[in-house]
Amino acid sequence: MDILIREVKPTEHVVLGDITARAYLDDGLLDFGESDGYLHHLRDVAGRAAAADVLVAAEGDRILGGVTFVPSGGPMADIAGPGEAEIRMLAVARETRGRGAGEALVRFCVERARSTPGCTAVVLSTQRTMHAAHRIYERLGFVRTPERDWNPLPHLDDITLLTYKLTL
Repeated sequence: MDILIREVKPTEHVVLGDITARAYLDDGLLDFGESDGYLHHLRDVAGRAAAADVLVAAEGDRILGGVTFVPSGGPMADIAGPGEAEIRMLAVARETRGRGAGEALVRFCVERARSTPGCTAVVLSTQRTMHAAHRIYERLGFVRTPERDWNPLPHLDDITLLTYKLTL
């Protein structure tokens, strides 16, 4: 069966929130585990969908993963500047990884950015340990932008997010 990329349905918000939260928790990406403040944002698909485009990779009725696409700034943008779209919270359920869902989601975001008037680039932030995601980004032509690396929790020294950019 083929993987279809589409907008998340309201009835899928909880499922996608759980997939996203589990991916970050199970991969050890939340420094404070279940008590990490970012966990709420990962689960809050309805909040993300109200401020950006939330997309899912689906195979039939099964949700494999999702991503948040921020076409032009707004409350969901972390690093996007004028003319830049941003990809956030890419996550694929562990048991469905390796089948191309993550790459399909990123490709869809790139195509959506290309069709967004005035958009000249796609940017994103990623953790140092997200090696599989880094391989996807680099395979699709994203390049590291170390001058934009940043720390979402400045009071903690060891949390630096790496940044990537794809010029369209």
